[in-house]
Amino acid sequence: MEPRLASTPPASLWAGALSAVLSFDETGCPHASRRAADLLARLADFPDTDRDLRDLCERASQRLDRSPEKPHVPQR
Repeated sequence: MEPRLASTPPASLWAGALSAVLSFDETGCPHASRRAADLLARLADFPDTDRDLRDLCERASQRLDRSPEKPHVPQR
């Protein structure tokens, strides 16, 4: 029997996803991009996630997965 997901995502998952998105935006770190994409995909998988929000999470996750790798440290 597969474990059942809670019906709504915890606030810590939302916070982690937003933190990873911001980290990627600020640094271009490919690890942050992959982490954000994974967390957004997980958010989209929750059964009670609103359809529009699910679509946004999926789109953002796919875009982050396709992001070209940038230098790990911002250029000055």
